[in-house]
Amino acid sequence: MNANFRKMGNDWKDRLGMVYSTNPSFQYETNDGEEPETLEPNKQDLRVQLDKKQRAGKKATLITGFVGKDSDLKELAKLLKTKCGVGGSAKDGEILIQGDFCNKVIEILKSENYKVKRSGG
Repeated sequence: MNANFRKMGNDWKDRLGMVYSTNPSFQYETNDGEEPETLEPNKQDLRVQLDKKQRAGKKATLITGFVGKDSDLKELAKLLKTKCGVGGSAKDGEILIQGDFCNKVIEILKSENYKVKRSGG
């Protein structure tokens, strides 16, 4: 029975703290914002910088400025991590690649037709 609630998008955790209606036709609406459509690579304005903040002295390459769906961001991050042969992460419109790979990341992004610039950091 609990699985049926999730299939309908009716998960009880999403409704915590809500006042319930006695109207049998009431439909609860969530405030989930829609993800923005992913821009074409040549319309993206990506920034690549070396980041050393809060990393115990370790360097990381940070790519910011991605506009689009989270799934597309993760797909791009996977491509970069694979081509650089290192780990990393992707969230909140940012991709983090472990190590100093700024120049290599810029080359890869340009080969994929992304508009990319090196920024200070």
